[in-house]
Amino acid sequence: MRNIKTLAWIAAAILLTSSACGGASADSTPTLGVEQIQTLAVFTFQANLTQTALAQPTETPLPTMTPTPPPTFAPPTSGAPLPTNTSSVGAAACYNSAFAGDVTIPDRTPMTPGQSFTKTWRMLNNGSCAWEPGFIFNIVGGEAMGGVAVTLNQRVEPGRQIEISVPMVAPKDKTGELKGIWRLADANGNYFGETPWVIIVVGDVTVTPSAATATPTVTLTPTP
Repeated sequence: MRNIKTLAWIAAAILLTSSACGGASADSTPTLGVEQIQTLAVFTFQANLTQTALAQPTETPLPTMTPTPPPTFAPPTSGAPLPTNTSSVGAAACYNSAFAGDVTIPDRTPMTPGQSFTKTWRMLNNGSCAWEPGFIFNIVGGEAMGGVAVTLNQRVEPGRQIEISVPMVAPKDKTGELKGIWRLADANGNYFGETPWVIIVVGDVTVTPSAATATPTVTLTPTP
């Protein structure tokens, strides 16, 4: 900007000098012609434009906002999970169980709607490891008929039998043959062994048992 002002003053001086050299006396005041005044005005106008342009603030680009994805939350967990694994995956290989007989409520026992009863199974530990207190006997399929899981409160050594009883109620809103399947599991909910069941007949239904559905039996050889 200083250079432009200097050029303007130089141009004005040149114009004044050229006027002086035109034959005016040294002590006379120089007089500028119309063209010279226009030229000086152009230089002054250009200098003002340059100064105004330099004085304008430089635009600073606005920052761009990058959207932040919302955080993801894992679903909350509370309490111990219910045992839902009906396979033997996860259970120790030495755990096993076998159905040894029905103590009460043989298969296809007639029931009236809403009738209470207690189903008792005899189970054999035919594995090589003892069943520990905290093991459970739970419904894994079919109709629960009001039955809930039973927790073992004693140690059952290999070759020993126990009787497991579950109170139940015949449904009031269903008739016909109803079946519930149960199974043993370790304290972590890993199921193992055979799946004994309870079968009742609710209402006036005639059922003829067949040899194919006879109750299985097991010959026991307890360890000494």
